[in-house]
Amino acid sequence: MTQFGHNVDSEPATDSTAEVGTQSTSKRGSVRGKHTKERMLPAEAFALLGNDTRIGILQALRDANADKTPVGFTELFEQVEIADTANFNYHLQKLTDHFIKGTEDGYEFRHPGRKVVSSIFAGTLTDRAELGFFSVDGSCHACEGDLHGWYIDELLTIACVDCSTILVRYPFPPGGLDERTSEELLQAFHHYVRHHYCMAADGVCPECTGTVETTLVYDPANDSNFDVTVDHTCQRCGYDLQSGVGVNLLDNAEVLLFHSERGIDLSTEPFWHFEWCVSDARTTVLSEDPLRIRVNIPCAGDELHVVLDETLSVTETARQEQLPS
Repeated sequence: MTQFGHNVDSEPATDSTAEVGTQSTSKRGSVRGKHTKERMLPAEAFALLGNDTRIGILQALRDANADKTPVGFTELFEQVEIADTANFNYHLQKLTDHFIKGTEDGYEFRHPGRKVVSSIFAGTLTDRAELGFFSVDGSCHACEGDLHGWYIDELLTIACVDCSTILVRYPFPPGGLDERTSEELLQAFHHYVRHHYCMAADGVCPECTGTVETTLVYDPANDSNFDVTVDHTCQRCGYDLQSGVGVNLLDNAEVLLFHSERGIDLSTEPFWHFEWCVSDARTTVLSEDPLRIRVNIPCAGDELHVVLDETLSVTETARQEQLPS
C-alpha cells in the first residue's frame, strides 16, 4: 500500500513570549533572523473568536468586501445584529490590531482575520462531508486494474478496485467537493496536492510559509510501501509532509520539459497516472552514505534519469532516448 500524508501533531515552533528578532548584518540586504513576534497566545486567539458578535463583525467585513475597500464604523454597525454602539465598539476593538485593522477610512482585514473568515465561512473548520465510491480514470501501476476513489474523514483516497493498492491518500478540505463533478473534484485534488508538495520541496511551508527542512530517508524496514521517503518539516509550525520521491519532482524544470516535449502537461495530468510519482518501483539507491538516489522517469518510450542527494537537490539528469528506426 502506498500513500501520501501529513502530520501537524507536533507543537508549533514558536515561543510563548513576545519577542522581536535581531537582524543579521553579515550580508547587505540580509533579513536572516527572527522578525515575527507573538502578540497573543493561541488560547487567547480562540477565546477572542468565541463570541457571536465578533464572528458577525468578521462576516460583515467579508460581505462588504473589506479586502479591497475599508468599511466604515457606521456601515459595519448596521450589518451586525447588536443593540447599541458601545457594546459593538467593545467587540470591534477586541478584534482590532490582530484580526482587523483600523484606518482613517474604516476597518479592513489583517491576514489572520482573512484566514479565520476563509476557514469558518468556507466550511474548513465547520463542515463535514462524505463521498462514496466513484470511478477514477487511469489504472493501477501494480496490477493494471481499474481505479476508484472515496472521501471520508477529510481524506480523499484513490485506490485499485482489484488489488486494493492505495495510490494516494491525502487531506482535502470538504468545501472542495461542493458544486463539482467527480472529474472536477479530481482535477482540483491534483492541483491541491501537487501545490503542497512543490511548495514544500521549494522550502516553503504550505501552511504558514515558514522555512521547510527537507531530507531523504532510506529505511527498507519502515511501515510504508516506500523504501525511500521524503520528509518535509516546517521549522516554524511543525507541519510535516511525507511521501515517495517522485511527487516532489512535479515542478522540476527538466522533468516538465521532458514530458512537454512528448505532449504531456504535468501541471494538469493527474500525478497518480505516473508510477514514478506513487511508487518506489523506479527509484534506485545509488549510495547510502551519503544517500544518493536515482529516479527513472519513462515517457513515450524514452527515459529521464534524475539523481538526487540527501536534501532532495537534483545533482544530475540524463536522457535515454530511443534510436530512430
